[in-house]
Amino acid sequence: MATLLHIDTSFSGEDSHSRAVTAAFREAWEAAHPGGAVIYRDLAADPIPHLGAAAHYAGDTAPADRSPGERAALALRRQLIEEAERADVILLGAPMYNYSIPSTLKAWIDHVFVVGRTALTENPSLAGKRAVVVASRGGSYREGTPQHGNDHVEGYLRQALGGGFGLDVTFVLPELTMAPFVPAMAELVPLFEDSRAEALATVESLAKGLALQPVA
Repeated sequence: MATLLHIDTSFSGEDSHSRAVTAAFREAWEAAHPGGAVIYRDLAADPIPHLGAAAHYAGDTAPADRSPGERAALALRRQLIEEAERADVILLGAPMYNYSIPSTLKAWIDHVFVVGRTALTENPSLAGKRAVVVASRGGSYREGTPQHGNDHVEGYLRQALGGGFGLDVTFVLPELTMAPFVPAMAELVPLFEDSRAEALATVESLAKGLALQPVA
């Protein structure tokens, strides 16, 4: 059975651009996989705790010696890892907050990032899976723009997801999302609309294309 792990992180609800694009991908993916399964996590509505000592070190402690807090923390970490391992495709909504990713998404990565199992080993358990990252941003960070070089979303996620987990990562970048609301950006509204339309078309095409690939 084909399985999609869909994670949203934006706190903007129905006004979220990343959520609109991840929803479009999921809709197209579900249409192409009528017998598939979706694992969904909304890390804004139901955040997971940041990785702490209890979860990080509990695995090295004998089961009988673990405290109730350690057992609970380890159980959550294992659940998150197993969700990622079950998935054939991982869909992440990653809006840019203050030049980087939401802290809730960083928490998810920290829980799933286990050296020797999911990451930084010869055969990571997530290696080869497809990941689609919808990294929306209020402005533009393309080469030639004033903010070029200040995007710490794509570079970090490419390293963590691709370099660490071994995922095959595709980025979709809806940009200039603040243009409709900031008077000084009014002339950029058409570019925002083009970017949003391109992002929606891209994820629909990606979802349909992934349906043509065999599930391991």
